[in-house]
Amino acid sequence: MKRKWLLGSLSGLALIAAAGCGDNLENAAENENERNDNSAANEGGNEESYVDGDGELVVYSARNETFVQELLNKFEADTGIEVNALHGAEPLQLEEEAGNVQADVFISNDLGGLEYLNQQGLLRSHDSDNIDTIDEQYRAEDNEWIALSARARGFIYNKDMVDEEDVPSSMEDLFDEEWADVENGYAITRGGNGGMIGNVSALRYEWGDDRTEDWIDSIQENAAGIFEGHSDIRRAVGAGEHAFGLVNNYYYHQQLEEPDDNNVGFVYPDQEEDEMGAIANAAGFGLVNDGPNSENAEIFFEWVLEEENQLEFVGESLEVPINTDLEPPYEEAVPFDELHVQDMPLRELGNYFEDTRELIEDAGLDLELR
Repeated sequence: MKRKWLLGSLSGLALIAAAGCGDNLENAAENENERNDNSAANEGGNEESYVDGDGELVVYSARNETFVQELLNKFEADTGIEVNALHGAEPLQLEEEAGNVQADVFISNDLGGLEYLNQQGLLRSHDSDNIDTIDEQYRAEDNEWIALSARARGFIYNKDMVDEEDVPSSMEDLFDEEWADVENGYAITRGGNGGMIGNVSALRYEWGDDRTEDWIDSIQENAAGIFEGHSDIRRAVGAGEHAFGLVNNYYYHQQLEEPDDNNVGFVYPDQEEDEMGAIANAAGFGLVNDGPNSENAEIFFEWVLEEENQLEFVGESLEVPINTDLEPPYEEAVPFDELHVQDMPLRELGNYFEDTRELIEDAGLDLELR
C-alpha cells in the first residue's frame, strides 16, 4: 500500500487539478475509529455537534456514487438528517426542474457544470465561518459553489506495451493519426463524460472552436476504444487491452492500487514552459436555489467545510484536497506546485459548458461506444 499524506501548495494556480479504486481496510478502520471518537465527543456535548437534526436532505450528484455515498452516510449519522440521493444526475436536470425544484444540494465533478448552474440563477449563496479554508479563487463569487478536491488530465499507459517517451506528451499530439497505429491503440471516454466536457472546454479556451472541433474529429477517428467512463479505461490499459488512455490523474493512482494489472505509468501533457500546461478541473458542490429543505442544506454546507469532512469528500478517489492545510492522500500524487497547469480561471468553465456539450454532440462523439 502506497498511501501517505503530503502536500504541495496550490497557491498561485489559476486552474487546479481534479473518480473507482481498491478497498483500503486499514483506512476504513481508522475512519471508523475517528467516527466513534466523534460520536463520543458529540454525546459529551461537543458544541459543533449537529446531532438531533431532523427532516431530510435531497442530494443530486453527478459524481461517482463510490465517492459520494460514504460522505452522505456520515452526514446522516452525524446529523440525524435523512439523505435521499440521486446519483448520476446531470446539471441540466436542475435546469429542467426550475420552478419545481426537487434537490437541495448538487455535487459535481465538473466546476463548469456548477458555474453554468450558477449563471442560470439555480444556485444560492451561503456564508460560513469555515469558508476561508477554501481560497476564494476556488469558489464562486458569492459562494454559490465550493471546490473541494482537484485533478489533472493526462495519459495512463501500460509499461509492458509502451515506453514513456513513446506516449503523447501534448494534447496536440493526438491530432496525428500515427497514434492509431500504436499496439492495441488508445482509449478515450464518450463525449458526455464530465471529464471530457471539461477537457474540450479547456481546449476551446486555449485554441478556439475550429481547432478544437478538428481535435475531436481526430480522437474520434483514431481512438481504438471509446468507453463510458475513466474506470473502464484504467482497467483496460492495465490489462493491456489498450496501450494508453486519456484520463484524470487519480485514475492512475487507483490502478496502482489494484492487486493485478498495475504496471502502469502516467504522463502529464504540455509541461514545457511554452506549452499550455496540464488541463485541470475540480469537484465541488452548490446549494440549490429554492430547494425544499433549505435549512438542512445550510447545515450540510457548514458540516462539509469541517476539515475531517473535506477529507471525507475527497474520500477514496485519490484526488487532491483544495484546502492547503490538508495533504493529498497518495504518495504517487504530484504536488500541483510542481506541475505546469493551464492558465485559465475556474469560472471560465461555466462560460463554455453548454456550447461544449453541443459541439461534442454535433461531432457525434457521444453516439457510440467501442
